[in-house]
Parts: sequence; C-alpha cells; structure tokens
Amino acid sequence: MASNSEKGLVVSFGEMLIDFVPTVSGVSLADAPGFLKAPGGAPANVAIAVARLGGRAAFVGKLGDDEFGHMLAGILRKNCVADQGINFDKGARTALAFVTLRSDGEREFMFYRNPSADMLLRPDELNLELIRSAKVFHYGSISLIVEPCRLAHLKAMEVAKEAGALLSYDPNLREALWPSADEAREQIMSIWDKADIIKVSDVELEFLTGSNKIDDETALSLWHPSLKLLLVTLGEKGCRYYTKNFHGSIDPFHVDTVDTTGAGDSFVGALLTKIVDDQSILEEEERLRKVLRFANACGAITTTKKGAIPALPTDTEVVGFLRGK
Repeated sequence: MASNSEKGLVVSFGEMLIDFVPTVSGVSLADAPGFLKAPGGAPANVAIAVARLGGRAAFVGKLGDDEFGHMLAGILRKNCVADQGINFDKGARTALAFVTLRSDGEREFMFYRNPSADMLLRPDELNLELIRSAKVFHYGSISLIVEPCRLAHLKAMEVAKEAGALLSYDPNLREALWPSADEAREQIMSIWDKADIIKVSDVELEFLTGSNKIDDETALSLWHPSLKLLLVTLGEKGCRYYTKNFHGSIDPFHVDTVDTTGAGDSFVGALLTKIVDDQSILEEEERLRKVLRFANACGAITTTKKGAIPALPTDTEVVGFLRGK
C-alpha cells in the first residue's frame, strides 16, 4: 500500500454549509419540533469521503468568518482534509440549508444564502499551488450560479486542467438556488465538455435531457468526445456506466434507508479514491465494475444513518459490508 504522503491528491472545490435537519422524519419544516445541525455541502462531503477511505483530500472554498464557518473548517481538519484552500469572509455568513426528510428518506431544501460566503470566493483568493498539485479536481455546479464565485470556479478548473489533473463533475442540481430551470440547464452544460468524469443522478438526467426515459440512449445524449466515464446513479436501483468502449450496469445493495443525504457524494468519493493513482481502471471493464460495486456499497452504507458526514464509511466498514454480501 502507498503511504498517505505518496497517494495522489483529490482537490474538491465548492460549497460547504450547515444543514439543519428536523429531529423527526416525514414532517414539513413548519411542523418540525426541532432541528439538528449537520455539516454538509456536496464538494466538502466528497473530500471527507475520500479521506475517510484512506485517500488524500483537500477542500477549496470560502466560509463565513463566524462560528459556523470555523466549526466547518474544524470538521474538515478533524477528518484529515487539507484546509490550505479555505478562505474566510468577514462580511458574509456561512450558508445554511433547512432540509426536510420525507418519510421515504428523500429530501427537500430551503436555503439561506443572500449572499453567503461561498458565493463570494474570488479568483485572486484561490490557492493555485494547491490546485496545481491535484491529481483529481472535483466540483459541482452550485459554484456557477453567481459571480464572483463562477469566475473563481472557471479559473480553478483551468489551472487544474493545465497542471494535468483529471476533472470530475457532479452537477448536484439544487433547482431552488437557480433563477430559473433554463438558467440552471444552460450553466450546468456550459462546462460540460471540460470534464473527464461526469456523474449524474436519474433526476438530473431527466432535467438535463428533457426526457422522461432513463435509458442508454438518453444517457449517451450527454456524452462528449473527451469524456472518459459517464455515470448515472439510480438510487436504490444501482448505477449505469458508460465509457468509449463499453457500458453496463451495477446492481444495488438493499439496505434499510434512513436518510439519502450524502449517498451520491460517498459514491463519488469512493470512485475517486480508487482511480486517483490508477486511471487505467477507466479502460478495463472488469476492474471498473469492481470499483463501482465498492462505490455502490459506500453509497448504500451512507443511507443507513442520519446526516452525510457522520454516515460516510471507512474502508474497513465497506470491506466488512461487502463480505456480508
């Protein structure tokens, strides 16, 4: 096994925030008797997922210079995620989201960001040395919604790509944050052809293609010539994968779902941890299937506990889970 200092670095760019989750599932926000604060934000979840599985991870983003912001930075450090890419904004608060857990474990969101610190990250605040040291650079689309964060996002992607990083994109659609559905679609697709790996959920596939069919033809309409791997996650139905030379599906693991928060991030973190030091996996179907089965297991385990970060599994947990299957 490579020692941690020899492993390739996964740098995750974007938002980190506090999710306020009702103490009771299956009620509206108004009817919730109380809320628990849970650290969240998809790019931060991915960074912690990587670190928890034994990989090297760093987070690049901006937090409020407030108690919540410093708490989140502390959570990253505690989870062995490098924090040299974090900036603090004295004038804006850390973003908050109130999350409703429906009785089926799915979620609805209400955001407090007007503007929040993550939206105010400027290109000149980026730690370019850290970004250049990434073997994989991962990002979402929430950072594309407003300036100056959008410019910072584009600059970070460009610098990472020039330095030879593999670019990983999970749009992580949050429609409520965009001015309109058309704007969301346009901006999400504006950087589509830059990514080497793209992961979308079944809901995002429908949103981006306008089709209500979740099939190979619909998925492949999102293919671009430089893409190495396209993934469509199907929740409790597993996932589908597409490369230049082969495609297929991976069966799900059936678990008692409590909360789906962070399952997709756990899946992505697992995939990136496995390929960061061996990208040839993307060209060999049998090895890729093994990695995606591992990633599916990570996603499944994450749904069995409340909250994203507390539920992200360690390598030992995943190996034990797979042994039982």
